[in-house]
Amino acid sequence: MAIPIVLDHGSRQSLQGQIFEQLRHLILAGRLKPGTPIPASRVLAEQLGTSRNTVLLVYDRLIAEGYLQARKAIGTYVNLELPETCLAATRRIATSVPISGESIDRPVIPFIGRVPARNPRNLDFDFYPDRIDPDLFPHKIWRRFINRTFTSTSTHFNFTEYCDPGGLSQLREVIADHLGVARGISVSSDQIIITAGSQEGLNLAARLLVKDGTLVATENPCYQGAALLFESYYARLIQVPVDESGLNVEQLPKEGVALLYVTPSHQYPLGFTLPIERRLKLLDWARRCGAYIIEDDYDSDFRYRGSPLTALMGLDDYGCVMYLGTFSKSMGAGLRLGYLVVPKSLVQAARAAKALLNNGHAWLDQATMAEFIRSGAYGNHLRRMRNLYCKRRDCLVEALHEHFGPVQLSGLESGLHLAWHLPESYPDAFQLQALALRQGVGIYSIGPGTACDFGKCDYSARTLVLGFSSLNEYQIRAGIRRIADAFRDFPPNILTRDIT
Repeated sequence: MAIPIVLDHGSRQSLQGQIFEQLRHLILAGRLKPGTPIPASRVLAEQLGTSRNTVLLVYDRLIAEGYLQARKAIGTYVNLELPETCLAATRRIATSVPISGESIDRPVIPFIGRVPARNPRNLDFDFYPDRIDPDLFPHKIWRRFINRTFTSTSTHFNFTEYCDPGGLSQLREVIADHLGVARGISVSSDQIIITAGSQEGLNLAARLLVKDGTLVATENPCYQGAALLFESYYARLIQVPVDESGLNVEQLPKEGVALLYVTPSHQYPLGFTLPIERRLKLLDWARRCGAYIIEDDYDSDFRYRGSPLTALMGLDDYGCVMYLGTFSKSMGAGLRLGYLVVPKSLVQAARAAKALLNNGHAWLDQATMAEFIRSGAYGNHLRRMRNLYCKRRDCLVEALHEHFGPVQLSGLESGLHLAWHLPESYPDAFQLQALALRQGVGIYSIGPGTACDFGKCDYSARTLVLGFSSLNEYQIRAGIRRIADAFRDFPPNILTRDIT
C-alpha cells in the first residue's frame, strides 16, 4: 500500500528526518496499526522519489527505537507492542496538538447511550422476547431461489444499476397481494416502501411527520426502539396507558397530536389485542384530531387462536394509517427486509424521503424474497413456524402452571412472547429477573432492553416478559424448572404456596 508521506525538498530538515517523523506520527496516531506491513524499502523509495539507502536508514532507526519489527524473509511490520517510550511520545503529541476554537455548540442528543439492548449475555436458557429459532430458516429452499434468481437473464443489469428507492416492484406487488388476504388491507404496490426492517420504517415515518416539538403519542408501555427514535427527532412524547383491551382510546389527547404509534394486534410488550370497537374509535379520533397512526404489525403472521382482526389500515377510510411490517420475525432479522405502507397522499413524500436515506436495498435479496412468496413457499414456511411456535407456547404455559400453580398470562392469542403477571405475594419482576439471571436463565421485566414504561405504568413492577420462539420444548421446561428451584432460596412466607 502507498503510505501518505509528503516530502518538502526546500525544508531545512533532511529527507531522512522528514520520512522518520511522518512514519513515527502515523504509527503513534494509530493510522498504521500494530501488525500492519510496511512497504519494502525499494517500493517506498520509488514512491517518494528518493534513494533506497535513505529509506533503509529510516527503517533501521524505527526498528532500533521499537516502532517497527523486521521479520526475516517476510518483511517489516509495525511492532505489535509499542514500548513505553513510544507510548510516552504518543501522550506528548496528544497534548501538543493545538485546539481550533475554544468551544463548539452542539445539540444535545437525547438518545446517546440508550440504544435498545441486544441481550449479549451468555445464558443457558434465554426467554428473550421475539427472537426466532435460527434452525427454522429454510436454507435449502432459499438457496434454490437465490440460484434461480442469480442466473436470470437480467442479473448483470440489476447488479450494476441502482434499485428503485421504493423497492423492487415484484416484491412490492406480492406484499400487496399478501396483505390483502392476510390483513384485509387493499393497497396498490406504489403505496409500499421496502425498508431495512421495521426500524427503518419507523425512521422513514418520523422523517415525514416529526420535527422538534412535535407531539407524538405512544402506548405505555411501548416498544423501546420506537420511543427512542421519536426522542431522537426531538418529539414531545405523550404516554397513553393500556389495559386488557390494549390502548385506552378514551385517554388520548383531544387535539395537538400529530402522530400515534400503536401495536394493536399484539401490544408490545403486554400482548393485549385491540378489539374492533376500539379500532373504530381510534380511527375516528385520528380523523377528528388530524393525526396519523403508525400501525406496527410486527408479529401478526403468528396467530394461534381464531381469525386475526382486520388491520387498522384495512378499516381506514380517512387515509390516516401507515402500516409497518417486517420479515424479521418470519424469516430472520439478518435479512433486513421490512416495509412501510403509506396512504396515497404520502406516497411521493415517502419515496423522496426514502431516496435520501438510501437508493434501495440489495436487489438479490428482494428478488429472492419476491419469488419465495410468489411460489407459495413463504406460506408453507409460515404454517410450519406457526404450528411449532404454538406447541412451544403451550409448553411454556404448561410449565408455568406445573411449577407455579394458577398463573395470570396475557398475549396468548398471537405473537412470539407472553406476559406473566405476578401476584402480590411474589417478589417483584425485577427481583425475579435477577434471581433467574443468577441461575443462568433470562426472563425480562418491563424496562431497558424490552420496552419503555416511562415510570408510570401499572404493569411495570409485576410483569415478566417471556419469549418462547427461540427455545425448544426441552429447554423451555428446563428453564422454568430451574427458576422454580431457585425459589426455594426465598423464605417460605414470600410465596402463598410451596414451590416444588
